[in-house]
Formats: sequence, structure tokens, C-alpha cells
Amino acid sequence: MPDLLIELFSEEIPARMQAKAAEDLRTLMTDGLVEAGLTYSGAAAFSTPRRLVLAVEGLSDQSRAVREERKGPRTDAPEAAVQGFLRSTGLALEQLERRAEKKGEVFFAVIEKPGRAAAEIVAEVLGRVIREFPWPKSMRWGSGSLRWVRPLHSILCLLVREDGAEVVPFEIEGITAGNTTRGHRFHAPEAFSVVSFEDYEAKLKRAHVVLRAEERRERIRHDAATLAFARGLEIVEDEGLLAEVAGLVEWPVTLMGAIEEQFLELPAEVLQTSMKEHQKFFSVRNPGTGRIEGFVTVANIETPDDGATILAGNAKVLRARLSDARFFWENDLRVATSGMEEWKEGLRHVTFHNKLGSQWERVERIRALSQEIAPFVGADPELAAQAAEVAKLDLRSSMVGEFPELQGLMGRYYAGAAGLPPEVAVAAEEHYSPLGPNDEVPNAPVSVAVALADKIDTLTGFWAIDEKPTGSKDPFALRRAALGVIRLLLTGEHRLRIVDAYMSSVGEFSERYAARFRADARTEIMQAYEHYRTLKGTLAHLAQSSSIYSFLLQDYSSLVEEDVREENEQISKLIESAVKFAVGRYHSSLSKKFPDLLSFLHDRLKVHLRDQGIRHDVIDACLAMPGNDDLVLLVRRAEALAAFLKTEDGENLLQGFKRAANLLAQAEAKDGVEYSFGADPKWAEYDEERAIFAALDAAEARIRPAMEREDFGEAMSALAALRAPLDAFLTAAQVNTPNQVVRRNRLNLLSRIRRLCLEVADLTKIEG
Repeated sequence: MPDLLIELFSEEIPARMQAKAAEDLRTLMTDGLVEAGLTYSGAAAFSTPRRLVLAVEGLSDQSRAVREERKGPRTDAPEAAVQGFLRSTGLALEQLERRAEKKGEVFFAVIEKPGRAAAEIVAEVLGRVIREFPWPKSMRWGSGSLRWVRPLHSILCLLVREDGAEVVPFEIEGITAGNTTRGHRFHAPEAFSVVSFEDYEAKLKRAHVVLRAEERRERIRHDAATLAFARGLEIVEDEGLLAEVAGLVEWPVTLMGAIEEQFLELPAEVLQTSMKEHQKFFSVRNPGTGRIEGFVTVANIETPDDGATILAGNAKVLRARLSDARFFWENDLRVATSGMEEWKEGLRHVTFHNKLGSQWERVERIRALSQEIAPFVGADPELAAQAAEVAKLDLRSSMVGEFPELQGLMGRYYAGAAGLPPEVAVAAEEHYSPLGPNDEVPNAPVSVAVALADKIDTLTGFWAIDEKPTGSKDPFALRRAALGVIRLLLTGEHRLRIVDAYMSSVGEFSERYAARFRADARTEIMQAYEHYRTLKGTLAHLAQSSSIYSFLLQDYSSLVEEDVREENEQISKLIESAVKFAVGRYHSSLSKKFPDLLSFLHDRLKVHLRDQGIRHDVIDACLAMPGNDDLVLLVRRAEALAAFLKTEDGENLLQGFKRAANLLAQAEAKDGVEYSFGADPKWAEYDEERAIFAALDAAEARIRPAMEREDFGEAMSALAALRAPLDAFLTAAQVNTPNQVVRRNRLNLLSRIRRLCLEVADLTKIEG
């Protein structure tokens, strides 16, 4: 069985596309070969900046012969039906077989397809793959129609057998497959032939090309660490940058340079980001001081001067980049130390969302909400308000304008430079967190207060304008904001009720809405009044133009009281009445959206808890209980219930509860009444029946105080004590006994059991 080797040699492929392109080549080729009837034992794909490579082992020599029988119309069918069948099979009438069936004689087509050689199939599949390759971006060149990420120069395509290698006959857009390739662009540009994958990889290495991306990565990692260690320094690890740089070079040559003294006082993160984004340099850190003192660059060529010329050129470019960064830093420090008013004014002119106002309006909402949330998370309200006011200001800084990924971090530096309290500076950085399920959750109280306010304001605002996530689309990252709220509350065990935080946020939105509406209403009313010159005429006009004003016409008499004579007083009263009505309607509208938002948060919580091993039905059983907007309480209940159900007593009690609940539900449906009247032990006929009364009394005495203390473990333990007497009662006593007095008493007893169990959690939601 032959092996297959394919190389697609082109101009430089963007580093970010290489890994996926290699995987796409492997998947598309192997799927196509299998669909065409070939089998293989293994396949691997590789990429370098100038080539995509596929190596397939154990490919079958040819596809299997196929014999297909296809049933057609009856022999006496209309001519059109017969001709249609002939066209679909590609046969002539005399090639069809006639077979007798129950309903008459029928045409059958027997189509035999002989096996095809592997080379023929490979050429066919490869041509289709090249023409349909899913590049994110592609181009045409020359006069041809072929599209590739960069101009495609040559194709190597070999079937390798024990007796030698065979070039697969293949040609596309003037490019004919062969057995040759080229090495490094400068060190080994001449073509050379190969006879197998092993020969190909070995000759590439001699031609200064490392085929495997992971080998290039490890070479860069090792050489960079060695260079830094020799000078008593260390490399700042960056796996993303390492993968990108490995995709930029075929023969990595690692070089190390020093950062000029004049730039060493810049924040380490600024140096790192500038060198990474602009130059693709690795940062070199002094482990003693934490300063970034050097850089590592990776060249794609060996030079006679051991890279001195390359380093000199890179240092020159780096000097210009860091000079820009230093200018940004110094300019931003000037603004920060002068009160940041310039940035505050800037945020007033930046739109957060056209329906939610400016960034500064958002800051004001977050500031007010932070003050209200602060006591619940152990933060000082004034510090929380101060932190919220400055947390977003770095968005207007020159540094964040150049490097958006530094937002928050630069806010911390600038708040510190402005002499603000350390808690405020830390909150400026941490209030964006957590950004995902694995991101670290802040624990500083002020940071938590501002982070919660930021995320709750986001959720409230976008729910207010009905911009909710749909399917996989979440352009405003609302799922991330919801998960952030959940993780902040649960990690710190903060007892903040979501309804209280939401209504506080609604209040802030209503205040801003009132201010905007008052200004718009004043303009609209004054224009109408100048035209009609009477209050009644003005109201009649306004009522026709907007429902907001229609109620004022009905209440006209209250607006022209005897003591309201001056026009300005009449107009002012009219405006304030309109504002009160409009804001009330707006506040009511937002309030009605809370259940939907809470449901969204609960869905996020289910995903979060499911990842921690808590079943969805356990969560549903706790969501059905009162206080489900207190997420800490909700999770404590869910954890206790999950642990309880894993015990033998818990599992058996659940089955007993479901049996009792089913008996009760059936009787209530049959009798058309609800059995909730207190059961009386005097009607008990069996010892087991009297025992369940006693067990319920004991359980109630434990459960209700435990629930008041929110000691769910104790409540579950008390429920577990019901397991044995409940089993014994249901075994000994017939609930639906002919004695109607005893039957009603037993049904009321089941109702008491059900009610007591449901005080802990809604066990009807539990599956099984």
C-alpha cells in the first residue's frame, strides 16, 4: 500500500492562517479519498510560511469495484418515464434487465463500476480541494482564475511504494505536479527532488527549513531562554506570540538586544505591548526588579555577522516605536495629574450606544449604582463612587487609543499618578474582570462593587432597548456580563439580591431618561404653545402627536387652577406633568423586563453550575423556590440538595416523595378538591401510620429553624430522617381505603409530607 505526499508551495502564508489551513488540507483530502473508495491508515499535515504539506500512510492502491442495482419503472410504463430512467442510469434500453414482480414486469439497471487507481482519485480530489479551499481571504494572480491565499508556485504530489516513487499526473492552471521542491528562500533557493516523506523532511532541514511548527516553536523557546539566562534575565512567556513567530520563519534564528536606558522607566506592560504588537519581539525581564530591559527577535536567516546588522536595524525601529509610547505616557500623566477633566469631557462626546447615551452618562449611572452596591460587598460607598468615576477615563488616554488591550491597566497607573487611594486605582484595572469563565475574579471590595455595577448597568441597558442575545449572536457580550455577575457574587459570597440591584439600575436609567425627556418636552411644548397661544389648544395638538400627552387633555382642569395664571407657570406645570407621566411609564416598562433578565441569568448559572457537576434538574428544583434572585442562597441550596441526593437516604426519600405526591395528585384530580386540611393522628389505624405523624413533627421542628438559618444541610438531614417511616407507612397502609374518613385523613397526611418536602426544594423537578 503506497504512501501519499503532497506539498503546495506558495508565497508566504499569513501566520494566523497556517494551522487551520494545514488541518483543512488534511480533512478535505482524506474525506475526499474515503468518499471515492480509498482507505488509509494515518494522515498528518504540516505548515511553514511557504508550504502546506500532507503525508498519508497506508493508502489503498485502488478503490473497490462497485455493483449497483437500481429499480426502474414497469416495462409498460409511459415512454417518458422509461427515458427518464435511462438518462439517470446512463444506459441504453437494451442494457436494462426485465424482472417479474407481483405488480408486473419491471426494468432493472445493473451498473458496474470498476475500481479506480489511487493516482487517478488523488488527482481528482486534489484538484477539487485546491479550487474550493476555504481560505478566509484569497487572491488571483496573472491571467488565471485560480484563487489561493498567495500565488501558488508549485505542487509536489507523490505516491511512494516500496519499489519507488510515482509522480501523480496532475495539472491545474498551468502548474504541473512533480517531485521537486525548494528550501529556504535565501539559504537554499534551488530545486531538489524527493522520493518519500522521510527524505523530504530530511532534505528540507538540510536546506534550512524546519517543517514542523512545534519544532520551530521549541527551538525559539529554548534559544531565547538560553540567551536571556546568559545575561541573568528571563523571557516573559507569551504562547500566542510564540505560535505567531513560529509561523513567520522557516529557519528560526534567535537574537537578543537591549532596550535603551531612556525607555526603561516606561511601565513594563507598555514596553511589552509595544514590542509585541509592532515588532513581534519577546520581552526580556530582569527577575530582580521586574523591569523589561531587553528584547528577543527571531530572524529567518543566518548572517555572517551573527545578526548584528539585523539587531541594529530592529533597534532603530524599536527606538521610534518606544519614543511614541513615551510621548503617550508623558502626555497622559500630564492629564492625570491635572484632574483628568480633559478625559471626562472627552467621554461626554463618545457615544456608548445611540439609545443608551454617552460614555459619561454611563459612568454617572455606574457611579450611583456602585454606591448602592458597596455596602453589600463590604466596600466604602464613597471610594466605590470615586473609583467608578475614574475607571473608564483611560479610554480617552493616548496610550489606550494606541493599545486598546491596555484599558484598565493604564487606568490603574493614571489613578495612582493622580494621587487617588490605592483601592480606587486597583478598581480601575479590575472592574472589567472577570472577562470569561477562567478569568480571575477580583476580591477587593471596591473593585467588586464597581465591577458589579458596570455589568448590571450593561445588562439593564440592553434589556431596556431589547438588544438581547439571540442564538449564537451576542454582539454586546451580554452572556459574558451575566457570567461575570454570577462569578463575582458567588466567589465573594455576596448576598446581593438581583432584583434590588436591577431596580436601582432602573432608577438610574429613569433619572437620565427624565432629564432627556424634560429637555425634549420643553422644546416641543414651547413650539406648540407659541403657535396656538392657549394651553388647551396646545394640549389638543400634542395629544394628537404623541400618546404621552393624551392624558394631559383629560386632566386639563388641574392645569389651569385659579392660582396658576402666568403662562410660564402653566407651561412649567405642563412639562413636569408630562415628565412624571413619561418617566412613570418608562420605569414601569423596565420593571416588567426583570423576570426575563433573571431567567437569562439563571440560564448562565445553570451552565456555570453544570461545569461544577451539579445536575440541571437539581438547579431547577432550587430555582422554583422563593429568593431565587439571591444567587449565593440559590447555590448553597443546590449544593446541599445535590449532596443529599447522592446518599442512599436521599435517593430513597425522593422515590417515596414522588409516590406520595402522585397518589395525592391522582386523588385530588379524581375528587376535584385540594387535600390540605391538617391530618389528625387519632384516625391512624397502624403503628407505622402513627410513627409517620411523630416523624413529621420531629422533622418540622428541625427543618423550619434550619431554613430560617439557611442551614440547608441540616434541613436535608431532617428530611432524610423521614425516609424509613415514610417507606413503612406507604407499605403498611392503603391510602385509598374504602373508609372515606380514614382516606381523607391519609390524603391530608400525604399533603403534609409533600408540603414539608417542598419547603426545602421543589422535588417534583428532580428526574428519576
